[in-house]
Amino acid sequence: MALQIDLAGKVAIVTGAASGIGAGIAAVLARAGAVVEGCDLNGGDGVAEVDVTDAPALERFVEAVAHRRGGIDILVSCAGANVFKGAAECTDNDWERNQQLNLTAHWRIAKLCRPHLQKKGHGVIIVIASNHAFSTIPGCFPYNVAKTALTGLVRSLAIEWGPAIRTVGIAPGFIDTPGNQQWFDSFPDPAAERNRTVQLHPVKQLGHPEEIGAWCAFLASPFAAFASGTTYLVDGGRSALMQDS
Repeated sequence: MALQIDLAGKVAIVTGAASGIGAGIAAVLARAGAVVEGCDLNGGDGVAEVDVTDAPALERFVEAVAHRRGGIDILVSCAGANVFKGAAECTDNDWERNQQLNLTAHWRIAKLCRPHLQKKGHGVIIVIASNHAFSTIPGCFPYNVAKTALTGLVRSLAIEWGPAIRTVGIAPGFIDTPGNQQWFDSFPDPAAERNRTVQLHPVKQLGHPEEIGAWCAFLASPFAAFASGTTYLVDGGRSALMQDS
């Protein structure tokens, strides 16, 4: 029999589920049999409209899911956005917006889901960080600071909330999403910049949202029962390549 990841009967919350990586994660978890409850700032087809930086709204969403579905087994905290500035140019407002969205919201929803995950005795939290947590480029402050902090969040939750809850992180690299296309479109020749970026990866391609979804399905499954406290860098080998190669 072929190896299969079976999440049938599991209830999964995915934030940022309306598009991009979040949508890819939600789709793969659903194909693995999970009941997926998604939220997103913009809402969408079957996705609740929730601002994850709005604490009361986030609490209402989590409690509604737990009540409607009889509990929560999996949390994939994915919602986030680029806040790219130079360290000197970053304003206090930029910093606060970035911290609330790219760090605090992940901690807050984890706390809200914790009692429901503990009741299951085998809960899983997956935090979506970024390759910017491991290496970055000029002008990506304060985003890279928050994403680096998420690796610490993963470690702390793993050691404080285990064994009832496993916590792991995924740090995607360049994933082919509308957001990254906006980055390419900011250059005079978007196609040339896209090709230049592809060539920086040993795999000679960009990642796809459902590939990150597949990682989430595996990490949420019993096959990954020994994985906790670690953030996995999934970047097509980009970080392995020296700049002058």
